[in-house]
Amino acid sequence: MIAAGVAQRQGETRLQLLQRNADVFRQIIPAIFAHAPNAVLLVVTNPVDIMTHLAADFAAEFGVPRSRVLGSGTTLDTARFRALLGLHFGVDPHYVHGYVIGEHGDSEVVVWSQATIAGLSLDEFANIHGKPISAADRRDIDDNVRHAAYQIINGKGATYYGIGSAVARIVDVLLHDQRAILTICSRMAGVPDCDGVTLALPHLVGGDGALATIPLRLNDAERAGLRRSAGILREAIEPLE
Repeated sequence: MIAAGVAQRQGETRLQLLQRNADVFRQIIPAIFAHAPNAVLLVVTNPVDIMTHLAADFAAEFGVPRSRVLGSGTTLDTARFRALLGLHFGVDPHYVHGYVIGEHGDSEVVVWSQATIAGLSLDEFANIHGKPISAADRRDIDDNVRHAAYQIINGKGATYYGIGSAVARIVDVLLHDQRAILTICSRMAGVPDCDGVTLALPHLVGGDGALATIPLRLNDAERAGLRRSAGILREAIEPLE
């Protein structure tokens, strides 16, 4: 697990961390695989999508397949989304299914169209439960998911409990080959508009890393959002390569 790097400053976006943290990875990734050639690498350092992309490139020099280099992606964002939906409807978040995809950052996409509770869409569940979820409710949840890190950094200077819990979950899945569906980030191949970019989508994750990417049925707005997110990451990655 790689959490090495410089801390995010107040008011600094994750993408602004890129140059400072890229210099760190240029030194440590080759050293890791020189001593542990069979490792599965889990990257946590922000901006996590780009750092995972760089880590995979550095690891490839040692013959390490890209499936064995993954990042924490939007695992925490997805957990926040499910928790906020559960809070709204009064349901344990374990029974809420929904995903946040794309960049772990400002351009991430909250996938409302695929969110379900007990196999029902949110509108269907709202009708049964008697508590609607309005456009304003959706905007508030989206804002809290998307900007939670900034709020936490402004409040106490750093984020650690949430991401610590998310990473512990990923590590448990890797160590015990649990074959879980997690929104980690990895290098995309064969995904429309995202090919060659490292970003978060639901993945089947097991002991050997990212075993398969699971594309979602997105609506037009979500598809456009994912395309935009991939474009932002591609623009940041291309000058480095």
